[in-house]
Amino acid sequence: METRKVLSGLCYFSIFFAGILFPLVVMFASGDDVTKSHAKKAFVSHLLPLIPVPLLIFALFTDINAINNEAIPVFTLVTVGIMVLIGLIVTIWNVIKGVKVFTME
Repeated sequence: METRKVLSGLCYFSIFFAGILFPLVVMFASGDDVTKSHAKKAFVSHLLPLIPVPLLIFALFTDINAINNEAIPVFTLVTVGIMVLIGLIVTIWNVIKGVKVFTME
């Protein structure tokens, strides 16, 4: 198996073991344009689940009064649900892209 395929596939699968770090290192260390392209795509896809984090922090501070009044913190629950959904979609997408890289000719 070619080094290009292995590094490109591992960039996508690194969502399970190295997160943002592995694609970033491959992006700067690799001299191959195809591998760099895959590393950039994997890096961006690993950052996507972090987008709603400020919304979650805002939701937690907003719903503190709801928690004190024994109400259901709806905004926080919706935000956590969105984060879980985005994380699941990104993980599935990375697995599909990693498999495609390993199986391409």
